[in-house]
Amino acid sequence: MTVDDTGSGTGTDPAPRHADDGRSDHADDPLALRLEQLILGADRRYTAFQAARTAGVSMELASRFWRAMGFPDIGQAKALTEADVLALRRLAGLVEAGLLSEAMAVQVARSTGQTTARLAEWQIDSFLEGLTEPPEPGMTRTEVTYPLVELLLPELEEFLVYVWRRQLAAATGRVVQVADDEEMVDRRLAVGFADLVGFTRLTRRMEEEELGELVEAFETTAADLVAAHGGRLIKTLGDEVLFAADDAGTAAEISLRLIETMANDETMPELRVGIAFGTVTTRMGDVFGTTVNLASRLTSIAPKDAVLVDGALAEELTRTGDAPASEAEAAAEAERAEKEGREPSSYRFGLQPMWQRPVRGLGVVEPWLLSRR
Repeated sequence: MTVDDTGSGTGTDPAPRHADDGRSDHADDPLALRLEQLILGADRRYTAFQAARTAGVSMELASRFWRAMGFPDIGQAKALTEADVLALRRLAGLVEAGLLSEAMAVQVARSTGQTTARLAEWQIDSFLEGLTEPPEPGMTRTEVTYPLVELLLPELEEFLVYVWRRQLAAATGRVVQVADDEEMVDRRLAVGFADLVGFTRLTRRMEEEELGELVEAFETTAADLVAAHGGRLIKTLGDEVLFAADDAGTAAEISLRLIETMANDETMPELRVGIAFGTVTTRMGDVFGTTVNLASRLTSIAPKDAVLVDGALAEELTRTGDAPASEAEAAAEAERAEKEGREPSSYRFGLQPMWQRPVRGLGVVEPWLLSRR
């Protein structure tokens, strides 16, 4: 949102811009402009400096918000609308009212921008592109796009707000249940990575479209399983998904379900999963820390179609009664229960200690092989 150094003053160093002085690539495309006006609900009328001045904020703060949302500098082009001015005014108002610090307001802009950018790209690539195939010979895609967007826009907007409110309610519920204020940011979670084995080799053998379909099928299946069994999908990385759960038993169940489901799909490569349990720092919907790093390392050394867990998660499964402390003790206890005519203890999972090994950056760890009993 930086403007040229022509006396307007920006408070920031001008960033490099395209030869069109920051205007978007579709500036001269009538249909693109009509679609933009339809989606934004307003015409372009402000330069960056004019928008900042109208909103009553500094150019420096306006530029930080704009860049945080993921948009390039626009120079002195009239590319902003009344909606942009209102958004600036609202964010700045939250800062002025003391509800958000300036740094937090920028984080709000960045997290919202990053999340919705991916959503918008997915909807255009996978949704609108397919629907705008000309229904009749002689019709162009552009002739179909505008009325389709006009019909879909209000429905998609309502659905987006609905899902956001649902997710906000769920996230708020998790936070208020935490007894210790410090745990609202640094919490004890089970974190897992699920990784497709041999994906790099697949990229050399498969056509791009076929590879894309495989990745989409993997991500969809993983996301559905994680959600259905009480976990949270943190992010997808093509051949890998990162998920988290509040308790060890939930993470273990999700991991084994992933292995079992993928193993029954002949189109899918083998899968390996690593889980660790411990303190995790959460920021902008992502998770960080030693626990996350350990889960990633365990995934890289896990056998095909198997789940490796760290000692902390194994201990937690034992503590909660989801797994026996040892298979020998479980067998002995079952034998005693049979002789005494009572039901033996029921365990969901089995744990087999593996060889201790050094893990880069984390020292020596003792992984455990997780199985279903």
